[in-house]
Amino acid sequence: MNTLQSYIAGRWVGTRAAKPLASAINGRVVAHTHEEGLDFAEAMAYARGTALPSLLRTHFQDRARVLKALAAYLLERKETLYAISAHTGATRSDSWIDIEGGIGTLFAYASIGGKDLPSSNVLHEGPPMRLGANNHFIGSHVLVPKRGVALHINAFNFPMWGMLEKFAPSFLAGMPCLVKPATATSYVAEACVRLIVESGLVPTGALQLIIGGTGDLFERLDEADVVTFTGSADTALQLKAHPNLLRKSIPFHAVADSLNCAILAPDVTPDDPEFELFIKEVAREMTAKAGQKCTAIRRTIVPRHLVDAVGSALKARLAKTVVGDPAVEGVRMGALASKAQQADVGERVAQLAAQCEVLLSARDGFAPKGEGVGDGAFFAPTLLLARDAAASDAHHVEAFGPVTTLMPYGDFDEALHLATLGRGSLVGTVCTKTPALAAQAVPTFAAWHGRMLVLNREAALENTGHGSPLPKLKHGGPGRAGGGEELGGLRAVKHYLQRCAVQGSPTMISAVTGEYQRGGAVTESEVHPFRRCFEDVEVGMSLLTHRRTVGEADIVAFGGLSGDYFYMHFDEVAAKESPFGKRIAHGYFVLSAAAGLFVSPAPGPVLANYGLENLRFVTPVAIGDTIQARLTAKRKIDRPPRDDQPAQGVIGWDVAVTNQRGELCASYEILTLVAKRVR
Repeated sequence: MNTLQSYIAGRWVGTRAAKPLASAINGRVVAHTHEEGLDFAEAMAYARGTALPSLLRTHFQDRARVLKALAAYLLERKETLYAISAHTGATRSDSWIDIEGGIGTLFAYASIGGKDLPSSNVLHEGPPMRLGANNHFIGSHVLVPKRGVALHINAFNFPMWGMLEKFAPSFLAGMPCLVKPATATSYVAEACVRLIVESGLVPTGALQLIIGGTGDLFERLDEADVVTFTGSADTALQLKAHPNLLRKSIPFHAVADSLNCAILAPDVTPDDPEFELFIKEVAREMTAKAGQKCTAIRRTIVPRHLVDAVGSALKARLAKTVVGDPAVEGVRMGALASKAQQADVGERVAQLAAQCEVLLSARDGFAPKGEGVGDGAFFAPTLLLARDAAASDAHHVEAFGPVTTLMPYGDFDEALHLATLGRGSLVGTVCTKTPALAAQAVPTFAAWHGRMLVLNREAALENTGHGSPLPKLKHGGPGRAGGGEELGGLRAVKHYLQRCAVQGSPTMISAVTGEYQRGGAVTESEVHPFRRCFEDVEVGMSLLTHRRTVGEADIVAFGGLSGDYFYMHFDEVAAKESPFGKRIAHGYFVLSAAAGLFVSPAPGPVLANYGLENLRFVTPVAIGDTIQARLTAKRKIDRPPRDDQPAQGVIGWDVAVTNQRGELCASYEILTLVAKRVR
């Protein structure tokens, strides 16, 4: 029988079998935890002394490339993971969320790193602010690696996705991590970590695995460390109150219990497509992963006059859901993760049923399919009805399984009030066909929920589902839901970085941030910057262009070309009565004229201009004014090589257009793709 091992300080630990871990399908032992204790002093010393220096010798872009390669490596070996995941009671589609959803999260963060992060370990969070009248003293913010260790404590329901969605942003931020999966399904996490170690892509010690308890690990955490937790609110409370965390102000990010709701708005009738969409969404959230999702719909809030219709429709749909061993053809819902979880859900349902009507339960012919399922951890889809919705324990008690409680309401304000009684949730859904009702619901929801789905027939064409956290959107919620955050794209990476305000001259802040700050020292380029390959352009390299005097003919010609005959450009009388007191040039003419001043027209390293950011027209350009532009390399982002493109990077150029009096007329940043030297 397989004995799981921890991966600590670059080696696998554990040979003696301890606690048996049973298959959720048939109760047969799948693996054992190991008996040996772990030396957490060694684990933390290795993370800080070996893994951290190794990570900090790389930069954001390097680590993004590792994540992409790792994702591809795991994807090629996914079937091994599917075979192991089946023991958790998950169907193939359930395991897809865990396995390929986790791998997809690696790909997503690789993309975020590649597009949004610099080739350094300093992330500038601008824009800078003038702190002096003459721009000799400015301030801004930088984010840098915290130089600590992340401890990730994960739940049993998604042992692989739960690990990877935390590992990806912490690794990208340059922080080694220790992962402690829930014991019941730790065999999936262990299998994934083995593949990661075998890949040789991740620096040794950047990912360590704990099978079993955390021992004295919390006492060994320091101020630069971070703790994340996914699990019950009670456990989260115990952990976050640890004296060492409080004493050292160690960040603690929790995603905990969540009594998520879905509201059927009063404008929806049984004849509307939205009604069927609502029924499908609730049923899907009850049966996917057998309801073992922190985002599942626990409270189903519906108009009082539609309670019977919703109840009947849900019963009919759930009755068609075949439960059993996912290996059996036609099975659509598997088991709970363990017998212990089965017992816990049973206790919670009994508590809820004491004050509810039971519309659907195991008594309605529940018979899981498959051999040996009598020893498995199966639970029947259960539908409850709380006639007195406001007083229901369903606002306080979570049955973490295929269970939801119907709650009737009178008017929409009452429905929104019921939604808030969960005291903080990860996600809520409102199903409506009326934009005004969505606009009314969101402000109330947003105060108590981390994410909200507005479901209608249009969204349904591409809807990813109430219960599906996405890498680029926040996953987390206030109050009972823990108050922490996961995912959210670049936001998640920043959780593992330290923000610091920096003050100094533009030249010094340019050096610190790796981005040119206007007013800082520049290097006048003897060769036009657009004639230089990516590697040869340095931040601060600059070109001051020749001048151009703007005449009336320019304005007339541009108006004829663009079709813009706005009075400010053509009506002498009206222009004199305007705030400017005279005719002025089109702002976009100034933009175009500036391009003519600094563009180098011959083919060369600059492949394309693909964007313009932060455009501001500051001082109007009048007939007879003379303009000049300064083009300065502001920032560089390296790009990994692609087979279908020449080797290239991105350069952001600061452009300042001034007039003959030195006044700033236009300010913006252009983004160019620039070829690298041919090797």
